[in-house]
Amino acid sequence: MAALQARAAGFEALYLSGAAMTASMGLPDLGIITVDEVAGFVRQIARASALPVLVDGDTGYGEALNVMHMVRTFEDAGAGAVHIEDQILPKKCGHLNGKKLADARDMAAKVAAAAKARRQLYLIARTDAAATEGLDGAVARAKLYVEAGADAIFPEALGDAETFRAFAARLPGVPLLANMTEFGRTPTFTAAEFEAMGYRMVIWPVSSLRVAAKAQEKLYATLARNGSTKAMLGEMQTRAELYDLIGLAAFEALDASIVSTVLPGAAAAE
Repeated sequence: MAALQARAAGFEALYLSGAAMTASMGLPDLGIITVDEVAGFVRQIARASALPVLVDGDTGYGEALNVMHMVRTFEDAGAGAVHIEDQILPKKCGHLNGKKLADARDMAAKVAAAAKARRQLYLIARTDAAATEGLDGAVARAKLYVEAGADAIFPEALGDAETFRAFAARLPGVPLLANMTEFGRTPTFTAAEFEAMGYRMVIWPVSSLRVAAKAQEKLYATLARNGSTKAMLGEMQTRAELYDLIGLAAFEALDASIVSTVLPGAAAAE
């Protein structure tokens, strides 16, 4: 549903967040979800939207061979891009404290493995190093990951515009992704502001889930209090809007065309 709504709003690519996936399953974002579970989400979104999907690959689900398996699995499911990060398990949301980083060379080996395994998948390397190794450490890791085969870099949890600009200035020519998650370490910036700071891609990873969850919270509170959803009708997607979004009429027309099809010569044979 969220993918279809994003497409209807004019977006030309989608992001599938690990935090959002695990939250939708009632789980925390600690690297619990499996590669096959993620691939299931990818297949649904790619089929429904026909848009390129950037997938959160967490830490790659293991070492180099696991990363290669992840890349092939996600490509087969319809992903257009993936990012992997340089934390170790149990990983955390990038905007929390207490993160532990993998050795930079080990992460570079994962990036190289992903680059070797892919057919056309766009590969983004995420580094969480700014919080523990500072800007210099994050930049050094980013350069190593690009050398290993990353197409773009995702510096996680930068804390202000000055740091975003400084990071971009030290990686000229490298495509960069910014994470505009709410309630984290990064202040609220617009897409245009990120572009001016040197970032070609921006994700809002959990925004749709947060809005939907808050709306559902209000619905259940209203239903428990009133024993009715009448007070919420004005905030609901109508039946007609739902059917239009999911293309019910087109499916019905297809079904009717199949049912009514008569093969050439069939009537004469009868």
